Amino acid sequence: MPDTPLRRVKPDLMPEMLRSSWEKSRDIRGDATFIETMANEPRLFEWYRDQFYGRVFHGGRVPTRLKELARYRLSTRHGCHYCNQGNRLDARAAGLSDEDLTAIENDDLDHFAGLDRAVLMLADQMLLTEHQGQLKGPVYESLKVFLDDGQIIELGMTLAVLTGMARFLFVFDLVEKEANCPFHPGD
Repeated sequence: MPDTPLRRVKPDLMPEMLRSSWEKSRDIRGDATFIETMANEPRLFEWYRDQFYGRVFHGGRVPTRLKELARYRLSTRHGCHYCNQGNRLDARAAGLSDEDLTAIENDDLDHFAGLDRAVLMLADQMLLTEHQGQLKGPVYESLKVFLDDGQIIELGMTLAVLTGMARFLFVFDLVEKEANCPFHPGD
């Protein structure tokens, strides 16, 4: 379980919009440490929910299905149990099949072709553990067949925020990590 040093705000002391997010997090992900700590600064949670998720992740010109595909790749490779609980459901709702999700979980990227494969190639370059990641070469060549440069930038910035949030969640010990998580302080 997460063991953050940050103060956890009790649900009855949260603004209503956070309380409903807290309930959803407990129901879907089995934990709400992230929400409890974000209640210390609700404006940032509102920005994350409304601006990032509302306008960028679920908005923009890149289909949400592709962002869900990439997000699930990031969260499974990063080993974020909290993220995977919700991301799996969201990926299914966006149109990814159980076979797609299993292929991502098992690192079977040969299951994918075309744009899906290109998006997963970019996601792999954006992983926290990929210190030499680059857009150049086969990643860009694969993406530009399907997306214009503006869409590639949108996808890249979306993955950058998700990757940065993963780092935040791990450093601040706000989520449960899976056994494959490469981020275990003190190991």
